[in-house]
Amino acid sequence: MRAVIAPEPGGPEALVLTERPDPEPGPGEVLVEVAATAVNRADLLQRRGFYPPPPGASDVLGLECSGTVAALGEGVEEEGRWSVGDEVCALLAGGGYATHVVVPAGQLMPLPPGIDLVTAAALPEVACTVWSNVVTVGGLRSGDTFLVHGGAGGIGTFAIQLASALGARVFTTAGSAEKRTFCEGLGAERAIDYREEDFVAVLREAGGADVVLDNMGAAYLTRNVDALATEGRLVVIGMQGGAKGELDLGRLLAKRASVHATSLRARPVEEKAAICAAVAEHVWPLVGSGAVRPIVHATLPLEQAAEAHGLLEESSHSGKVLLTPQ
Repeated sequence: MRAVIAPEPGGPEALVLTERPDPEPGPGEVLVEVAATAVNRADLLQRRGFYPPPPGASDVLGLECSGTVAALGEGVEEEGRWSVGDEVCALLAGGGYATHVVVPAGQLMPLPPGIDLVTAAALPEVACTVWSNVVTVGGLRSGDTFLVHGGAGGIGTFAIQLASALGARVFTTAGSAEKRTFCEGLGAERAIDYREEDFVAVLREAGGADVVLDNMGAAYLTRNVDALATEGRLVVIGMQGGAKGELDLGRLLAKRASVHATSLRARPVEEKAAICAAVAEHVWPLVGSGAVRPIVHATLPLEQAAEAHGLLEESSHSGKVLLTPQ
């Protein structure tokens, strides 16, 4: 198979297209012929040497894919859920930037109704991340006020739509007028210019955020807590603004608020399977109805993985960047 790896840390030029033996599925696993994968910021961190794959995971980049079931490992056929030829999408611990990938059967999901095979690659990572963090951990409910940072990115565009579909008031931050207009078109009540405006003041005027989904980490920690409503929940899923910050416990106590820090990639297979099952049950119907739709900025061939990484590093994109290996 063809696959993209980063044998040495570096910029986009560090990515290397290589050939590897075709993988074989083990017990409880499925071999997928990849139709498309998506580029995530975690891939950029892995390429730079800051986010190694979990023990036992492939060193090939890529945390999600869509494709066709090519072979079944021991025990999968007996379960009767998947068959050779099924079109699927999948959450991965690694391996998506390739022509073939092995996936635990529980991390496969059917295509959402009405979504084509390539476009489906834009969904697994964002859908599982947003559902598990905003709904399961954050407890977002209809009528809540929700703030997501980086609204024009892959996570942000999905979070805006899902929270809006669930009946929440949605606020987001974005850096350009074009991106702010785009976010509001997806369902955000207000897209805040993080360069010129104070998102804390905007959220306080709105009564505070019941749930904040944050990818900035330390840089926004204090301000995110300030933006919370009473009993609000801050869920941190990234550290683009640093890993170490100062947390005023007095502010949390006064609001009876909470801070959660979570990741998805290194969770046990059983936990990821449960998240995938919940997404297929609760989120795919919203995608099928059009209430939530995948946002694809660009689709490039696998050979242009470096260019795809460059797009994310420039932050010039809105939504997801896909790679197709065929």
